[in-house]
Amino acid sequence: MEFEQLKLNNQLCFPIYAASRLITREYQPHLDKLGVTYPQYLVLMVLWETDGITVNEISSKLILNTNTLTPLLKRMESMDIISRNRSDVDERKVVVRLTEKGKEMKIKASTIPDALINVLQKGALTVDQLIELKSTLNILVDLLTQKSDYNEL
Repeated sequence: MEFEQLKLNNQLCFPIYAASRLITREYQPHLDKLGVTYPQYLVLMVLWETDGITVNEISSKLILNTNTLTPLLKRMESMDIISRNRSDVDERKVVVRLTEKGKEMKIKASTIPDALINVLQKGALTVDQLIELKSTLNILVDLLTQKSDYNEL
């Protein structure tokens, strides 16, 4: 018996995993200039969009468990990029806000998405294909998020 279903080339997960790792590698030189990791960059993007939200809201948006996110946030706080404080409304909740340094990083980071698009366009992918790929991946993420009840992090 050949077990075709177990061959690496027949897996959906592997090209997604490999593409994710390779895209993150493309980001790395830009993130090094900011002094942050890719997960920290994701947190920053969430906060640049909506500053002053709870750890649970960040966790939900990034599909990360809070026990994974908390050490990341502690590190960012020690870097003076964010602040974490108990909510005035509900002290069980921790509200995360950008510091001035975190806010200023937005300007430096604004060129990163275009840099990645430029790299990808040098290959065989058109902008329309990239938009369609993103849309398809969002559908996949939504499907898997609903299936796993990640909303209950």
